[in-house]
Amino acid sequence: MNVNLIRTDPSNIDFIALVKLLDADLAFRDGEDHAFYGPLNLIGMTLIKHVVVAYADGQPVACGAIKRFSDEAMEIKRMFTLPDYRGKGMATSVITELEKWARELSCKNCVLETGKMQPEAIALYEKLGYKSIENYGQYVGVENSICFEKVLNRWG
Repeated sequence: MNVNLIRTDPSNIDFIALVKLLDADLAFRDGEDHAFYGPLNLIGMTLIKHVVVAYADGQPVACGAIKRFSDEAMEIKRMFTLPDYRGKGMATSVITELEKWARELSCKNCVLETGKMQPEAIALYEKLGYKSIENYGQYVGVENSICFEKVLNRWG
């Protein structure tokens, strides 16, 4: 399998298509809680400027994005991998590229939020060195949310 990563922006049609699948998956997983998360994801999209899309043999199979969280941090958003490509390193490749991009933008750490109904995501973030932190921002007091942070070293 030939894998290629591209850096792009949120207007990329492949990113938009993958995010539609992500939103459908989240609506199913989150159930009644999706009413809370849905608007946050739409608002967050307007702040996203940095997107990575992974292609396997020319087909878009995974994506992720970063948006400015603070002067020294980026927030990882809109992570998704097509089900048939999960467990094949796609998400790891996307996150690694997003972290590299964050370092290039002079960031020292990345934060992210995921839901308790996404055990695969939680396991991935922990495997990649993300540490659980207190819920931040709009996720404070949200029972279904788990927030993570990773300090980025200079070399990746």
